[in-house]
Amino acid sequence: MLADLALIGFGNVGRRFVRLLDEQRDYLWRRDLTCRVIAISTRRHGAAFNPSGMDALAAARRIDDGGALEGLPSAGGDPNEFVIRALAHSLAPLRVMIETTTLDIQTGQPATDHVRLALQSGCHVVTANKGPVAFAYNLLADLARAAGVSFLFEGAVMDGIPIFNLVRETLPGVEIRGFRGVVNSTTNHILTALEDGDEFAPALAEMQAQGIAEADASLDVDGWDAAAKTAALANVLLDARITPRDVDRHGLGSDSARRARDARARGARLRLVASARQHERPSVRLEELPEGDLLAGLRGMSNALVLETHLLGDIAISQMHGGLTHTAYALFSDLVAIRSRC
Repeated sequence: MLADLALIGFGNVGRRFVRLLDEQRDYLWRRDLTCRVIAISTRRHGAAFNPSGMDALAAARRIDDGGALEGLPSAGGDPNEFVIRALAHSLAPLRVMIETTTLDIQTGQPATDHVRLALQSGCHVVTANKGPVAFAYNLLADLARAAGVSFLFEGAVMDGIPIFNLVRETLPGVEIRGFRGVVNSTTNHILTALEDGDEFAPALAEMQAQGIAEADASLDVDGWDAAAKTAALANVLLDARITPRDVDRHGLGSDSARRARDARARGARLRLVASARQHERPSVRLEELPEGDLLAGLRGMSNALVLETHLLGDIAISQMHGGLTHTAYALFSDLVAIRSRC
C-alpha cells in the first residue's frame, strides 16, 4: 500500500524520521507499506513539493549542510497550508501529515491548526508536537472520528515509549485514575548532574548539543515542557480537558543545586515530578523522593511514568535513555499503526 507523506517541520526529529524510514524500508515492505514523501515545509529552510515523490534523504542532507529546500510552486499564501491541501489531493490509499513543528506553549499554535486542517481534509495525522494534544485533544479527536482518519501522537510524551498505545491497545476495560512520573529528560539530566556536584550550565549545554533540550531551553527549565506533557496525558487518559496553563507548574530555580545535594546527603533524590489524579489539579514540581521510589532511581535522561489503575493497581513504564531516534521511532510506529488499521 502506498502512503504519501507531507512533513510540516523538518528539524532534527523530522530529518531523523526520513532516515529511519529508509533504514526500515525492508520492514515496511514486508508489511505492504511503501512511503513516499511528496511535500516538506519548514519555517527556516523553505518548502518543497513533488506529487511524484521527493528524495527526502537528499533534502535532509541539504539542510544538514546549511542549504534550503526548493520546489514549492509560487502560489502565495501559507506554504504549510499549501502542502496539506496538496496532500489531500493525492490519490495514494494512505495520506499522512507528519507534524513536528516547535511547541508554542502559550497557544499550541500553529501545530493545532495544521492538525485540524489535515483532519478536515481527510488526511491521517501523526505528530510529535505536544501542543495539539495539550490544547485541543477533544476537538481534534472528534474531527478525526468524523473524518474516519487517525490522529496519533505517541511522540508527544516520553519519545518512542508507548504510553498512549499501551492504554489504548492493551488495557481494555481498565480505568486510569491518575499518574505520576518524570517526563522531561533535560531537567532530569540537570538534576542528576547537580546532585553529583556538577554545574547547571554545562549540564544544560550538553542537552542542547544533543538536540534533546527544547529550542527555547526555558521551556524545559521552567517546567513548561513537563506541564504540556502533563496536560496531554491528563486530556487523553483522564478526560481532563485542560491546557498547560491549568497545571500547577514549578520548575528548577536558583536553589535547585543546593536542594539536590542536600536531598542526596539525606539518602533521597530531588526530581521534577509530573502528576495528576481524577478531579484534582495536575502539577509539575520538584519533589524530594525517598531512595526506594522508582522515580528517585531515574538518572540522566531516564524517564518513567506510573499509571494508577482501578483493576491492576500501579503500572510503571520506564525509558532508560531518550534521543532523536526514540522520537523519530514514535512517528514511525504511529505510521505503522495507521497502516494496520487500513
